[in-house]
Amino acid sequence: MSNSSEIATLQALSAKPWYARVPTYLKLSGPGWLQGAMTLGGGSAVTSLTIGALFGYELLWVQPVAMIIGCIMLFALSHQTLHTQDKPFEAMKKHVNAPIAWGWAIAAFASSIIWGFAHYPLSAAMLEEIIVVGTGFSVDKDSGTARDMYLLVLAIIIWAGVAFTAWKYGDHDNEGGKNNAVKYFENGIKILSGLIIIAFAWVVISASLNGKVDWAAVAAGYIPTSFPSDAQGVTIVMAALGSAVGINMTFIYGYTLLHKKWTKDHAELSRYDIGLGLVLPYFLVTSLISIAAAGAFFGSDLDIQGKLSPTQAGTMFMSAGLDEVTSRLIFAFGILGMAIGSLVMHMLCCGSAAAAMFGWEENSFKYKLALLAPTPAILGVFVWSTMGAYVVVPTAAICGFLLPIAYIGWALLNNRKDYLGEAMPTGTKRLFINIAMALCIVTVLASVVYSTLVKMGYI
Repeated sequence: MSNSSEIATLQALSAKPWYARVPTYLKLSGPGWLQGAMTLGGGSAVTSLTIGALFGYELLWVQPVAMIIGCIMLFALSHQTLHTQDKPFEAMKKHVNAPIAWGWAIAAFASSIIWGFAHYPLSAAMLEEIIVVGTGFSVDKDSGTARDMYLLVLAIIIWAGVAFTAWKYGDHDNEGGKNNAVKYFENGIKILSGLIIIAFAWVVISASLNGKVDWAAVAAGYIPTSFPSDAQGVTIVMAALGSAVGINMTFIYGYTLLHKKWTKDHAELSRYDIGLGLVLPYFLVTSLISIAAAGAFFGSDLDIQGKLSPTQAGTMFMSAGLDEVTSRLIFAFGILGMAIGSLVMHMLCCGSAAAAMFGWEENSFKYKLALLAPTPAILGVFVWSTMGAYVVVPTAAICGFLLPIAYIGWALLNNRKDYLGEAMPTGTKRLFINIAMALCIVTVLASVVYSTLVKMGYI
């Protein structure tokens, strides 16, 4: 569908009730699904498992609230990008502050590489689990170098698929103006997201059939009537509130809108796109993982210390009574899908950040080489466990503090007449949006300060 015919379709839809628009909006959606793929990574999986295993159904409300906070800012960014057609980095540099713009881009680039060091070991471990359950083949965990090399081979296989996918996306605008690379990529992400949801739904249904899910408690868990009183619970809640939308997500989003050739005529579609592609999958996947963990682990005799890793969880699901196919194979496929989606988006973020900083065209060979910047992260199978104090904590702190600063930049842009022109909100709408953005900024800043103090040992 050409851009002009797409706009004509959207204009015709505008007269119909919202529910009649959803099927077409779902078909036309795209950038929101990429945001969903990026946030549904290893961090979301571990947080969801931990929330369910340690707190049962009590904190099911946390991650949906965290996503709402992030979406408010993404709505603001989409409004700005679609109406001005300016690249976000250039807009931030010109209308807010050049050092902030550069810090935002550098942090997005660096974090997309650093978090890859966590996602390749996770992906390799899940692929190893799938191979073990599916074929019976395994490499002894006590074999040292042999198993390390085996995991590296698995990580390289995953990298090859991820790199090929990202490289093909880098062909956008090179196929007769039809934007086919973007369309194929987005459709692939939609299918992947659907399969992830199905995988975890399978696990929850199996747990429910085994009598391990209290659905009344599940419903009550979405009402925020309580807040943890212990330090561990507060830390988990604060971390979740500040990390549902990461700094690399905020950077790549505006560029995926521009790659899609969307304009101000797509403003309403972009809001539905975020709801259908980011909010709904995030809500379903994180909820399903937490519900499964709560039903199987909370209040049980199983020993759970600190954060619960997906590999541990698969084995513990078996101990809790689920069959091996569900607890290890299906669960591992779901986690692997989450990790792969994030890894592809890490590459796209590196490409757009490098192109923005160095003025490259976003379909050039240099841009496509920059997509491969996270490649060294495959070495995470060797070094991730030792990177914490030296790399992970400083990166998390720097990116954490830059996120609310970027949010402040968007809030300022939303009130700049010389930037938005007639698209700048006015009157009551402007007041409401500013209050909402201010609450988001305060919440994320409080989360970052608290989480940093915990990691530094002051709390």
